Amino acid sequence: MKKHRPRRPSRANPGKDEGNLKTAKVYVIPCSGIGKATASVGREAAYRVVEDLLPETCDTLCLGLLTTGDEEARAEVRDNLVVAIDGCAKDCARKNVEASGKAPDIAHRVQDFMKKHKGLKPEAVLDVGEGGHELAEVIAGEVAAEIEERLVGED
Repeated sequence: MKKHRPRRPSRANPGKDEGNLKTAKVYVIPCSGIGKATASVGREAAYRVVEDLLPETCDTLCLGLLTTGDEEARAEVRDNLVVAIDGCAKDCARKNVEASGKAPDIAHRVQDFMKKHKGLKPEAVLDVGEGGHELAEVIAGEVAAEIEERLVGED
């Protein structure tokens, strides 16, 4: 499995403009949940969407940029579709998107997927194991389908 690395917002594509919303780029923002296996699953799911499933449409940015109030990152969030994937009930990704000026267009918690897919759960933070990887794949597939549905609905 290839390693995933966070990126700063750099590939934003203004695309078609509907009011203030630039719909050609979708930011998938996972929580940073250090020390939580569910956060590791959420990050893996986000990277699968961004790098494997919808690389032409999606990107990610570092949650820390939103947390510290980076204006470039906050503007990207305000001006594009945003998906928040949280690893726990603290909802760090969702709350930081909201603090940037808008609610996420799509928001998920890894635990909600674990309830629906009881046999899939992560083993540990550093190695989520086969169940964690499968759970990330399920989450990525659902998120990608929701993104595509949103983008088709805007045409």
